[in-house]
Amino acid sequence: MIIKLKKGATNDQVSHIVEVFESLGMEIKDISGKEYGVLGIVGDTSKLSIRDMEALEGVEKVTRIQEPFKKANRKMQEECTIIDVNGIKIGRGNFTIMSGPCSVESRDQILEVARSVKASGAQILRGGAYKPRTSPYAFQGMELEGLELLKEAKKETGMPIVTEIMSVDLVEKFAEEVDIIQVGARNMQNFDLLKALGKIDKPILLKRGLSATIEEWLMSAEYIMAGGNDKVILCERGIRTYEKYTRNTLDLSAVLAVKKLSHLPVIVDPSHATGKRWMVKKLAMAAAAVGADGLMIEVHNDPENALCDGAQSLRPEQFEDLVIDVKKILEVVGKKM
Repeated sequence: MIIKLKKGATNDQVSHIVEVFESLGMEIKDISGKEYGVLGIVGDTSKLSIRDMEALEGVEKVTRIQEPFKKANRKMQEECTIIDVNGIKIGRGNFTIMSGPCSVESRDQILEVARSVKASGAQILRGGAYKPRTSPYAFQGMELEGLELLKEAKKETGMPIVTEIMSVDLVEKFAEEVDIIQVGARNMQNFDLLKALGKIDKPILLKRGLSATIEEWLMSAEYIMAGGNDKVILCERGIRTYEKYTRNTLDLSAVLAVKKLSHLPVIVDPSHATGKRWMVKKLAMAAAAVGADGLMIEVHNDPENALCDGAQSLRPEQFEDLVIDVKKILEVVGKKM
């Protein structure tokens, strides 16, 4: 619900309006512009009468937000959110590249890849310590040992790390040791996990579910934000369609749709979207062209022998070429790395 205040509404009137809604168990957010006062009301407002609300002194107009997501809604915050990760800005005109191997396989591997992607221009190091796999017999990641190796790579390169969380039990540890906590596609609607992540002060990278609609994706972000954590980054990573030529179908229209509906930053993962190395660079360029706030790119120093997703992983020299070409697109669209 949006409350537009009358021009010249007094502080006492505004305080009374806030008290009324707080007494009803609502959360109030000041989203005023330069020339007008506006309050955003978050909570179950379905039983509130617009006529009664408009009768309050100082209120000019009351409008319901039709979409079920409230805090993530562009109507609740017109300006794009910017998220600071150790001095690296994500969103609002900034372009961020997260890169690294699908999974941490050894100390030598993660350190070599971390050095190479940083030299090529990546700002954040990605790497899986825990890996959700379709087959229970596939490599599941090095788990806590992998997390320690990511921390070592961070210490050497200075790059913040992003890695996927699998369990509510790990939230506290990840909150202490990981710079961006990734929620994978399979956990997008793991509501217990989302609620737990909403209680910490740490950026969350929320990947779109395998068959999730845009609204379902934003509602998952709402779960995190409803808990008090507004630091959500959305990641389009392809959805499941009837097409079998690619691993998934990259939905670049989702970037434009989410930008219209929400103020949250959106990045694109063309590696998981296609599953094909040769497609990644051009789709990365396309993502930059349509207005994405960043990329997540898989890079491996020996993709033919990778334990996970080698077919979609770029070699370091291919990643370097990708960054060069993406920067050319960014010059045109007016974003900066």
